[in-house]
Amino acid sequence: MKEKIVFCWSGGKDSALALNRIRRDERYEIVSLLTTCNEHFQRVSMHGVRLELLERQAESIGLPLEKIFVSRRSSNEEYQQKMSACLSAHKARGVAGCAFGDIFLEDLKRWREENLARVGLRGVFPIWKVDSRELIREFFALGFGTVICCVNDAWLDQSAVGRKIDEEFIRSLPANVDPCGENGEFHSFAFAGPIFKQPVKFKVGEKVYRPVEVTHPSDSNSSYVCPTDGPVKTKGFWFCDLLPA
Repeated sequence: MKEKIVFCWSGGKDSALALNRIRRDERYEIVSLLTTCNEHFQRVSMHGVRLELLERQAESIGLPLEKIFVSRRSSNEEYQQKMSACLSAHKARGVAGCAFGDIFLEDLKRWREENLARVGLRGVFPIWKVDSRELIREFFALGFGTVICCVNDAWLDQSAVGRKIDEEFIRSLPANVDPCGENGEFHSFAFAGPIFKQPVKFKVGEKVYRPVEVTHPSDSNSSYVCPTDGPVKTKGFWFCDLLPA
């Protein structure tokens, strides 16, 4: 019997790669995608993607989508409380684990596993410790398509948002930027590839700058949200508004 799991879906390329691996693994049955959303902005948390596009992704993937809404000034405590309540309900229905697209952030993985353990679930990490350069090569080889929806201004500027991730983009990255953006340098929206029945159509809208205090008011000291080893201190984030087409 396959192990039932929930997949924590951000909508980005690492999620897409991890989901692709899980779906090809005979050990697992994915019962739903689970995405954290900002209730005030009605967008995917961190990524700033409109919920309509998130829903179109799920429809094309062919899996149920469940949204966890957190407040505009959400804290880790609020996130943990709502996530635990959601996952406890899934556990009661036979779910045994929760999958993530994390690659190498040890603290983040440990934090996830500790929270899962409290509700009696285990973490599944299909691309954990795979070299980022290998992952991006796999991403291209599989025919995935993705666009940059958010960048941290400590690493990249507004010229990066709205760009599709291709080999030219990867070559243009500064040497200290991870090719998968695993340190929070950038976030993406996956719109095509083997997990989708058809591409998710969108248009690139306006670029918007948001200071840290607006986007991540309670997590502005987090090393994941605002890495401390960047070239300069994070002041804010550039978002590209992606519009359903």
